[in-house]
Amino acid sequence: MSIIKIATFNVNSVKSRLPILDLWLSGENAPDILCLQETKCRDEEFPAAFFEEKGYICAFRGMKSYNGVAMISRRKADEISFGLCDDGEEGREESEGARVLMARLGSLTLLNTYIPQGKEINHPDYSYKLRFFSRLRALLEKKVSPEDELLWVGDLNVAPTDIDVTNPKNKKEHVCFHEDVKAALAGVMEWGLIDIFREQRPGEGEFTFWDYRIKNALERNIGWRIDHILGTRSAASRCRAVRVERELRAMERPSDHTAVVVDYEL
Repeated sequence: MSIIKIATFNVNSVKSRLPILDLWLSGENAPDILCLQETKCRDEEFPAAFFEEKGYICAFRGMKSYNGVAMISRRKADEISFGLCDDGEEGREESEGARVLMARLGSLTLLNTYIPQGKEINHPDYSYKLRFFSRLRALLEKKVSPEDELLWVGDLNVAPTDIDVTNPKNKKEHVCFHEDVKAALAGVMEWGLIDIFREQRPGEGEFTFWDYRIKNALERNIGWRIDHILGTRSAASRCRAVRVERELRAMERPSDHTAVVVDYEL
């Protein structure tokens, strides 16, 4: 058995974040597998050579200016698929392919998602977000079993409990904290998933996103936990530690999110 580092990071434009990624991936804490969200670039513009020079293999699906998922791994995946593997919703097929990546690496299945944000409670994108969670459960039911080793990582755009957001009383109608969206996430987790982050880090003040629009949000720790590491019980039993790489958010020209890393016994 060996321990590998698996990370999730909404980079909010992979090309804009290359200086930060260069420092991180060149250091001793570099992950072995890095799942990216919101890469915001077309496939032909993805900086694959940058990662390959550091010894990684890249799998990605993107779009111009928004969405985009990628898996950067030191090990070649046995299988990779994109999208929800259903008929899709009309007009959203391209974006759905750039929001969901599923990969199998030996006994481990890794699901990397960038869930729609939803805009406003009364916006059509919010009801689409709720449907997206239902379709994700259908994907799990189709592709894997609750007895399998599965990690689900990514920006899920949901803070599931009061301790996952600063000032929860002021967020009740927010598309990332409304009771409906929390129930939608719970509906997927009922399939057989555990909040591995919370198993490892149960305390308050554990956030992964600090809004650019709030002055000194990181220093004041005014944030959200919307980037997640979830998994089946068999996968959770192999997780040895989880950490939030806050220093990435403190660097020059950062993403509004930071990376979350799990030490996984493979």
